[in-house]
Amino acid sequence: MRKTALFLASGVLAAVMASPALAAPRCQNTGSFDKWVEQFKKDAVAQGISAKVVAAAAPELTFDESVIKRDSGQGVFQRTFIDFSKRLLANPRIPNGMNKMKEHASLFARIEQTYGVPPEVITAVWGLESDYGQLFGKFKILPSLATLAYDCRRGEHFRAELVDALRVIQRGDQRIDEMNGNWAGEFGGMQFTPSNYIKYGVDFDGDGRRDLIKSTADTLASAANYLKSIGWKRGEPWLQEVIVPASMQWQEADLDIQHPVSQWAKWGVKPASGTLAKADLPASLILPMGRKGPAFLAYPNFKVFIDWNSAFVYSTTAAYFATRLGGAPPVDEEGAKDVVSLNTEQVTTLQNLLNQQGYAVGEADGKLGGGTRKAVKKAQIKYNMPADGWPTPELLTRMQGS
Repeated sequence: MRKTALFLASGVLAAVMASPALAAPRCQNTGSFDKWVEQFKKDAVAQGISAKVVAAAAPELTFDESVIKRDSGQGVFQRTFIDFSKRLLANPRIPNGMNKMKEHASLFARIEQTYGVPPEVITAVWGLESDYGQLFGKFKILPSLATLAYDCRRGEHFRAELVDALRVIQRGDQRIDEMNGNWAGEFGGMQFTPSNYIKYGVDFDGDGRRDLIKSTADTLASAANYLKSIGWKRGEPWLQEVIVPASMQWQEADLDIQHPVSQWAKWGVKPASGTLAKADLPASLILPMGRKGPAFLAYPNFKVFIDWNSAFVYSTTAAYFATRLGGAPPVDEEGAKDVVSLNTEQVTTLQNLLNQQGYAVGEADGKLGGGTRKAVKKAQIKYNMPADGWPTPELLTRMQGS
């Protein structure tokens, strides 16, 4: 779980990352790693870590070249929302999630009473992060964090995470030999970073330690505590599939644009099932695959999923997964059959053209992120195309022609 940086590294995600990663130019490490470790140990003691804990952790403070390779080669999900969500939510993930909610019904009820987060939301995150506690990751946390803390890219960030990992050990929550997770230092059933483990981990089973590896109660309650802390609003919806009329003002479809539900209804937006939320609740219209693909109203609680993981296709999938666990039907895929996706090379070409024509995408990296989508929308408006933010071969052709 991560608030700012995005590390696509959990066991569940690894299963769908079949496409080659885009290697990014990186800095070069200088200086002796051994000398760095010696200085780190002194600094850790100065920050309140006992000499005993530092000595116990010292054999684990090693350099792992494979972690650097993974950090340098992070890929981007170029699959569409439907393809991505189908892969992540393939059987038996949904039925298993429903079974988990039944199995732990009394626990979920206590957690919801305490934090206001419903079972389906916690279960969706649990399922995607670790397959309900089955896939924690195979990397040792301390060597991974030591490697990234020494590395030149984001050393200060990971140095702080490494100190917090030692704090987790010092306060008795975990033993060194239990701390295995992903290459970026996240571990446990919810793939918490050490800093979030310290901030949001709770002892919900009352045994005197916050165990987010073996204790289901601590794991689920800690996730709820985190979600509440970053803005979850009790009793409010988060995502709902809707049917949008062809006459829609597509430029209004943007996560950063909100209108009351009553306004969306006036524009002809209808629920795909059930009823829309209360009329005065603000909502954004999001189109993960453009106007021809599935459409959703994203309510304020949806941004909590974005805060959990900033990758739009992942956070949308997580929120959609939670609606499915809550009884919503599968999304309508009929219109999406006509959706054409640009490949990485085409997206890179489009980004270069957008930059050249003043739309300020930034680095042309072939990744379809929020900045590229916003630039695409501006270009679509210029070329009198439906401004749904989805890059199409037609837009690419027209920009090349100009």
